[in-house]
Amino acid sequence: MYKKIVIAGGTGFIGKYLSKQFRKLGYQVFIISRQDKNIQWENEKEILGALENSDMLINLSGKSVDCRYNKKNKEEILKSRTETTKTLGKAILKCKNPPELWINSSTATIYRHATDRAMTESTGEIGSGFSVDVATNWEQSFFDFRLPNTRQVALRMAIVLGKYGGVMKPFTNLVRFGLGGKQGNGNQMFSWIHIEDLFRIILFLLERKDLEGVFNCSSPNPVDNKTLMKSFRESMGVKVGLPSPTWLLKIGAIVIKTETELILKSRWVIPEKLIQVGYSFKYPTIDIALANILK
Repeated sequence: MYKKIVIAGGTGFIGKYLSKQFRKLGYQVFIISRQDKNIQWENEKEILGALENSDMLINLSGKSVDCRYNKKNKEEILKSRTETTKTLGKAILKCKNPPELWINSSTATIYRHATDRAMTESTGEIGSGFSVDVATNWEQSFFDFRLPNTRQVALRMAIVLGKYGGVMKPFTNLVRFGLGGKQGNGNQMFSWIHIEDLFRIILFLLERKDLEGVFNCSSPNPVDNKTLMKSFRESMGVKVGLPSPTWLLKIGAIVIKTETELILKSRWVIPEKLIQVGYSFKYPTIDIALANILK
């Protein structure tokens, strides 16, 4: 049998990267999305056909959180994650030969604002507020399924850094225009993962048939915001970076229709379980990651 992978919500920055890498390894990749050329969410028959005899399902579906948290957007952010997860779970239950592994994306934002200590899978404290409610509901809709022949892994992803999308463009623009100083007080922690390590972690989990449950998907070396911005400036050869105080960030967030939480929440997450089971990071530090991405 040929190797087959299904990526739901596979048209964004992460999905495109994963599709390309898996195709390079000889996998046939099926994409489920709202875009015309892919399998549509309403087409149960095609979804079942893609999942049947597949090696793995990766679900990345969900409306971007880079928006204002008004009532309409909040509803869409939640439903676009929980409803798609339920659709996939129900489809797997109907498969004769279901995927061996189902990886559902989750988020490191599930943990509380942490400035005192790192959050691991075993000792992390779940936070409160809208973003955390979304994350907990998302994971619940995933683990509510009991699938006898499919391993389930929820990847609590930190901010993904890569060449062609995500947060790289806004950060590099700030630095380029001389605004690459600390944001807020600069002490908030920034947990991140290089997109190549994300891909390698997925391959690692596919091979390790003994692993399931929740995994923090982040570099072992998070940095505070001051250090992050300094690393960006050094990588880009920019000497000066003006800081952005909290009041200015709040005004800016309204203007560009986003939320300051994306910058000011302290996400201090350590991938304890991945380290324990022997995963080795290719890009363990922010300087190595940025040197690769910005070269």
